[in-house]
Amino acid sequence: MLYYLTPILAVAIGAVFVLLLKPKEQHNLKLLLAFSGAFLLSVTVFDLLPKVFEEKGSNIGLFIMIGILLQIFLEFFSKGAEHGHLHLNKANTLFPWLLFVSLSIHALLEGFPIHGNDNLLYGIIIHKIPIAVILTSFFINSELSKWKVIIFLLIFALMTPFGSFLSENIEQLRNYYHEISA
Repeated sequence: MLYYLTPILAVAIGAVFVLLLKPKEQHNLKLLLAFSGAFLLSVTVFDLLPKVFEEKGSNIGLFIMIGILLQIFLEFFSKGAEHGHLHLNKANTLFPWLLFVSLSIHALLEGFPIHGNDNLLYGIIIHKIPIAVILTSFFINSELSKWKVIIFLLIFALMTPFGSFLSENIEQLRNYYHEISA
């Protein structure tokens, strides 16, 4: 149950942070994103990848490359928003669907390997808080209604637990757990 609730709580913390403190300076947020990214990378290299290679051997490298390419593809559409590189254009307040969809897919895929991996869960939570701050700030600056902001943040918050749910309950995904985790 912890794997379902804490990612939602992380998004809520990020959203409440924006609503209460209305941060103008993004420098500290970028530092938190850098720390969380480094933490996730270290958990991946020292915890997740050894487990994956132990179970599946050297063929797993192909799936690691596919995952890296998928991440690059998603970052192309999100324009680096998950790393603090979101530039707001006051003249264009149209909702960027590609940003939202790519970050949601990213969040969904994050949920696949976290079941049973506390270190990865902690890293994803630390990473989700600043992403939620960035998304909430963007939604508010896009002049979306409060209900739309809440709905979009709720959808984003539910994506990681949904990924965990899918990986635990769909047999085909369970059969390829290590390949997906790579």
